[in-house]
Amino acid sequence: MEPIAQADMTTLLQAWSQGDTKARDKLWKLVFPELRRLAYLCIKQERSAHTLETHALINELYMRLVDWKTAHWSNRAHFFGMSARMMRQILVDHARTRASQKRGSNADRIPLDEAMTLSESKCEQLLLLDEALVRLALVHPRKSDVVELRFFGGLSAEETAEALKVSRLTVIRDWNFARAWLLSEMKAKSDAG
Repeated sequence: MEPIAQADMTTLLQAWSQGDTKARDKLWKLVFPELRRLAYLCIKQERSAHTLETHALINELYMRLVDWKTAHWSNRAHFFGMSARMMRQILVDHARTRASQKRGSNADRIPLDEAMTLSESKCEQLLLLDEALVRLALVHPRKSDVVELRFFGGLSAEETAEALKVSRLTVIRDWNFARAWLLSEMKAKSDAG
């Protein structure tokens, strides 16, 4: 993103935070290509025959962002960080719905998007990852934030460092630690389950 666009984006984010819907609509046009890229990265992590479309994920994200009346955006990194977190939550919510349907409850419920079908193993892995991230956030909140921004948000180490106001080297150390920690936690939970 060009420097002028970043300044424009910050101005639009702040105007939206103050209730300016025209700024929100203008901003959406500016960020849509980047959000499409982030959604694509989220979907790409699923199985190869995954039928969830990028636009379905972006549409759900948009609905959640528009409904979030108390959001106060400070800058581009904050916006994309929260967008990444929301995309993760959308996928986790869907995985939970699939898991509960597998057990027979909520049989009549219609999922977020009928095209959003995750394989059972991917649902289980996503739920294990979410549970491990929640535990990581309790003991190492910044490391959890690094994972959300890099893994789900697709942000670079530099962008993550900017969002968290830490050095790039700190992000790299946190990323390496968190990946190892999460794999260990997920394996232990999977082996116990």
